[in-house]
Amino acid sequence: MAIDILLILLGIALAWLTLRDVFDTVVVPGGARGSLQVTRRVGTLLLYVWKAVRGRRRGITFSFAPLVLVSSFVIWMSLLSLAFGLMIYGVRMDFKPPMTSFGDSVYQAGGALLTIGLSSHFPQGVARWIVVAAGFCGLAVMTMAVTYLLEVQSSISRRDIGIIKLNTSAGNPPSAITLLERFAALRQRNALHEVLEEGRNWCATMRQSHSAHPSLIYFQSMATGAGWPAALGAILDVGLFAQHLIDDDRLYGPAVLLGEEGNRMARELAALVGVDRTDANTDPAELQDVVDRLASSGYPVRADPDFKTMVRQRAEYMTCVAALADHLGKPATPLASTN
Repeated sequence: MAIDILLILLGIALAWLTLRDVFDTVVVPGGARGSLQVTRRVGTLLLYVWKAVRGRRRGITFSFAPLVLVSSFVIWMSLLSLAFGLMIYGVRMDFKPPMTSFGDSVYQAGGALLTIGLSSHFPQGVARWIVVAAGFCGLAVMTMAVTYLLEVQSSISRRDIGIIKLNTSAGNPPSAITLLERFAALRQRNALHEVLEEGRNWCATMRQSHSAHPSLIYFQSMATGAGWPAALGAILDVGLFAQHLIDDDRLYGPAVLLGEEGNRMARELAALVGVDRTDANTDPAELQDVVDRLASSGYPVRADPDFKTMVRQRAEYMTCVAALADHLGKPATPLASTN
């Protein structure tokens, strides 16, 4: 009798920990805070294996993030089957005919979780409520899985639209100077204010969604080329040039706000995946080349730009951006691309 009660309590504890992990990961913003943290542990393990097999520089593939997500739900359902199997085995005499093995109990729990009920054992007494609870939990987890997949697709779509638009005008990998020269060639220099505002909105949207659900960091799309770290670096470079090099007061405020939003986003996402900052030194000679190219494109250039401040500010965000790009096996953002 004491062993049966212990099995029931152990099953309740395991079910509670699993359901809390599912809820924290799928519903609560900011990732799992429970003891299990299945998604984070699976992602860490698979990332290590992925890079060991493919090589660090080749990075992850498009199937990596979906594999982590599917594996997490499989593990959650397996843990719940084990948890309710323990409870059912603790009340095995309440079934007709009685459960004869722990394997039969786990099979009964799995059938209840999947709401298919294939077992020939009919529950009575307390066992009925355990089977009903198992069915309710299984239905809840599967519902959250579908909801989470829809949320992932929506967040990725919002992120990738901005990247695709940037790559069209800034090259691949995207470069700020390439974008500015392209706008000048198309006589769209007056649209830079809108670009800075849209870039800030993109950074804020992505920071909110990716901080709430860190697994989004690893999702990639075929059409995004160099990926979101390179896009982030390029749009922050645009803001840096607008703030320090282009002599247009209308751009100064939006450029500063973009820099603050993007810098915060880079720091938070780098901290979420636990990457160390990477050295990202900027050569002042490259900045001078940028100044010359802006002037030749017809932009009003400031007479005496502060390259020292620009080097320091660019290092603040590029150390995080470069670390994220390296973590994902993606190219870094070039300062003065020839594309």
